[in-house]
Amino acid sequence: MINIETIGLGFIDERGEIKLVLVAPIKTVLLITSKKGSIRGNHYHNRDVHWTYLVSGRMIYYEKHRILEEILVEPGQIVYSNKGVPHAMRFLEDSVFLALTTERRSGESYEKDTIRVKIV
Repeated sequence: MINIETIGLGFIDERGEIKLVLVAPIKTVLLITSKKGSIRGNHYHNRDVHWTYLVSGRMIYYEKHRILEEILVEPGQIVYSNKGVPHAMRFLEDSVFLALTTERRSGESYEKDTIRVKIV
C-alpha cells in the first residue's frame, strides 16, 4: 500500500507559517524539477529509503508490490518509498519536488544502491 500524507496546517502568526513536513534521519536533500510527461524512478534501492515532497505540479506515483499500485500526488503531499520496493513517478505537468533520503546521494554510491526495473 502506498504511504502518502498531506501536510496540514502548522503554526501561523503575523510573520507567516511553519509546517512540520518530516521528522527522519536525512542525509541528503535534493531539489528536482521534472517536465510534463517525464518519468522518473523505475528502480528500487537496497538500503536507501526516501520521501518525495511535491512542492508544485502534479504526478502519479507508482509502487510495485504484488500488483502495480498508483496514486495521484498534489502539492503539499509527501510519499514514502521503502527500500526494496520498485517505484516510479510520471509527471502530469511541470513539477518541483524534494527527495529526502537516508543515504548519501553521490553518483557512485547512488548507482551501487539502485536496481533498475521497468514498472511504468
